[in-house]
Amino acid sequence: MNLTISGHHLEVTPALREYVLTKLERVTRHFDQVVDVTVLLTVEKLKEKERRQKAEVTLHVKGRDIYVEQANEDLYAAIDQLMDKLDRQVVRHKDRTQDHHHASGKRIDAGVP
Repeated sequence: MNLTISGHHLEVTPALREYVLTKLERVTRHFDQVVDVTVLLTVEKLKEKERRQKAEVTLHVKGRDIYVEQANEDLYAAIDQLMDKLDRQVVRHKDRTQDHHHASGKRIDAGVP
C-alpha cells in the first residue's frame, strides 16, 4: 500500500502523521486490497474567526477510487469524521464486490448407484 500524506498551508508533524496512520488501520482492517492512499490536510484561512481545517482522502482500491472530504474547526475532529465516512464507504464497496452467490451443497441421493 502506497501512502502519501501532505499538507497545504500546514506542516505535517510526526504526531499528525501517526494519528492519520492509526486511523487508517481501521479501514485497512476491513478491506486489505488497498492499492494507494493519498491524504491531504488543509488549513483554509478565510477570516480569523472562520478558520477551517479540512482533510481529504483518495483511496484507490481494485476497480474504484473512493474520495472523501471533511471540514471542521479542529483538524483532529475532521480526521475522525473523515475516517468514519471512509470506513462506511469501504465497507459498502466491499459488500458490493463480494460474491453473494453460494454454490449449493452436493445432494446425496440415497439408492442411486
